Amino acid sequence: MKERISVWEGEGGYLNETSEKALTGTVNQIEWAKQIRTQVNAEFDRVITALKAAATNQSGHDRMDTQAIIAIVEEKRCEVMEHQEAGYFIHDWQELRDQVRQMVMKDDRYKAIKTGKVQL
Repeated sequence: MKERISVWEGEGGYLNETSEKALTGTVNQIEWAKQIRTQVNAEFDRVITALKAAATNQSGHDRMDTQAIIAIVEEKRCEVMEHQEAGYFIHDWQELRDQVRQMVMKDDRYKAIKTGKVQL
C-alpha cells in the first residue's frame, strides 16, 4: 500500500507543500508574506499575459523579442519567489506598483533587445 501511495505522490497526485520553499519569520509575518506572494505571482502572470497578447499581433523579429522578454519575466519571477524571508515580501512587495516592469527594464538582456543588440 505504501508503495502505491508513493507512486501516486510521485506522479503529482499529492501537492507536497515542502516543494515550495518555506518562508522564515514569525507566524504572523509568514502568513502575511504568503498573501503577498500570491499577489506577486498574480502580477507576474498579468504581465506575462499582456506580453503574450501583444506577441499574437506581432510577427518576425518583434515576436521573437517579445518571447525573449517573456522568458526574462519568468526568470525574474523565479528569482523573487526563491526568497525565503517573509520580510522580503513584506518590505519589497507589500505595495505592488511597477516592480515587475522595473526589474525587467534593469535587465541587461532587455536593454540589448530594446537597443537592437541580441545578447543571450
